[in-house]
Amino acid sequence: MARKNAHVSETPATQMLRRAGVAFSEHPYDYVDHGGTAESARQLGVPEHEVVKTLVMQDERAQPLIVLMHGDCQVSTKQLARAIGAKSVEPCKPEVAQRHSGYLVGGTSPFGTKKAMPVYVEESVLALPRILLNGGRRGYLIGIAPSVLQEQLQAQAVSCALLG
Repeated sequence: MARKNAHVSETPATQMLRRAGVAFSEHPYDYVDHGGTAESARQLGVPEHEVVKTLVMQDERAQPLIVLMHGDCQVSTKQLARAIGAKSVEPCKPEVAQRHSGYLVGGTSPFGTKKAMPVYVEESVLALPRILLNGGRRGYLIGIAPSVLQEQLQAQAVSCALLG
């Protein structure tokens, strides 16, 4: 079950947010391999739609990018490619995603990545009052206002969601 008041050590993501003066809440939970956003939402008692997953993808030139998507939705890579002017987009292999982001898959945060990458966010995420997303470690989500994505990451809104 979700751990109340558990202390979580700093990650590159939380360091970046603290330096920028961004307020965030911490939400540790018991990481389950392949549990995904459904498991973290269940443990934390929040709708999966408000848990945002961080996906490292690449275009046809193998240029990496980050997509932020509702936990209960999939990314239409065709719609995404069209929206960003790429010929194609595909998920990176886990080891490639880790090399670009500096985070283990399952613990990837869009904040404090090893390599600067363009960030795209499903536009309906920005309409939510608050979101939970990975804080840079497996079993650790942070709560922020969605506007932080655009303010700190210059995230560009796209429409590429497919329901679960």
